[in-house]
Amino acid sequence: MNHRIARRMRRPLAVALLVALVAPGAAFAQTAREKALESRVAELERQVQALLSAQQQQQGQIAQTQAQVGEVRSAQAAAPAPLPADKQPIQLTSITPKATPGTTFSFGGFIKADFMATRTGDGQLADDAVGRNLYLPGQTPVGGSSSGTDYNAHAKFSRINFALDSVSEGGNKAGAMVELDFFGNSLGNQTATNTYGATLRHAYMYWNNWLAGQTWSNFMDATILPEAADFVGPTDGTLFVRQAQIRYTNGGFSVALENPETTLIGGTSSDRGSVPDLTARYGWKGDWGSFGIGALARQLKVDNRATGANASKFGGGLTLGGKWVAGDADTFVYQISGGEGIARYVGLGITQDAAHDAVDDRLDTTGVLAGFVGWRHQFTPKLRTGLIYARSDYDNDTALTGLAVTKSVQSIRGNVFYTPVPKVDIGAELMYGKREIESGEKGDITRLQFTTKYSF
Repeated sequence: MNHRIARRMRRPLAVALLVALVAPGAAFAQTAREKALESRVAELERQVQALLSAQQQQQGQIAQTQAQVGEVRSAQAAAPAPLPADKQPIQLTSITPKATPGTTFSFGGFIKADFMATRTGDGQLADDAVGRNLYLPGQTPVGGSSSGTDYNAHAKFSRINFALDSVSEGGNKAGAMVELDFFGNSLGNQTATNTYGATLRHAYMYWNNWLAGQTWSNFMDATILPEAADFVGPTDGTLFVRQAQIRYTNGGFSVALENPETTLIGGTSSDRGSVPDLTARYGWKGDWGSFGIGALARQLKVDNRATGANASKFGGGLTLGGKWVAGDADTFVYQISGGEGIARYVGLGITQDAAHDAVDDRLDTTGVLAGFVGWRHQFTPKLRTGLIYARSDYDNDTALTGLAVTKSVQSIRGNVFYTPVPKVDIGAELMYGKREIESGEKGDITRLQFTTKYSF
């Protein structure tokens, strides 16, 4: 019995001993597996985090790209309409920083050099006569002996201009233009420097249909002046005035209030007008050319407290002219003007608006009839020729004016121009002009002129 009890006691003891021996190994094996699993789980978590991070970065890039696309589209929507090819900005940063945003700036003009040989048949032009630089019909000598050939060369009629143009978001148009040439007073002499002052030609601003400043008179049509080597060309019969004005334009119609000035035969100009010169014009344009009608109404006035003169009179006139395009090679231009007291507007002041009757203290207006016709033929895109005739006649009261005033002037000229490359013109012109005064005496002028011009 003691043996049985001993055996029963030994069995639990053996089991306990076996458990004590096996348990640490099992625990060790279980710990190794857990660590391996934990390491695997950690690696998977790292991979998941990496994938999530890459996905978030990709989504951020997509969102950034979408935002940039949105900004570009917004900028495109807010950007103004594309400018025409001839109004494209020349640089990204404005050269007119104080101007309205979107303003376009332009700079232009030309360099012109003239070379002239002049001979007068009945007198001699003075050394400093303006008529030695361009044709002035009123300066053609009368009643003297013929002159020799006088040669003159200059670049005074070169010019530069600056212009600004803008269009607001509401569609309002505004701008300004200034143009200068160098036909001002002499600042030097022909001995060494030949310097001349800059001369204001145009200086005006515009807003929609309105214009204010100095430019061509609304009474004239500068677009129909024929091409000539001379500064004007058909000077004898054309209207030619630049002056300050306020102008309204609507389609082909325009009306303006312009600076008044009265010129007197045998006297000085009178700047005593109390009302501006009133001009009106209507024009038509098409593939066939252009045609226009103009009218002028003005007050002539003299008010000289020193002499006691105080008189005024109404003056006015009409003009019509245009351009006819006859096929691809030929173009005709023409103009005819007439009126009383409008002489200041004709031919750079060939004669004056009126004569003052000191006895009766009244003004006697000068009657005017003037016109020109021109023809141009294009032989090739580079070679062309022209023929121009111009004339004006004046009705004077010789009892007031005397017999030395101009009765009529006329000229004819032929020219040829060659354009070797775009913007470069080389020309030659032969002109013959004649002036007659009220006494019946006549004088003539002949001029051969060469010119070169580079436009920009």
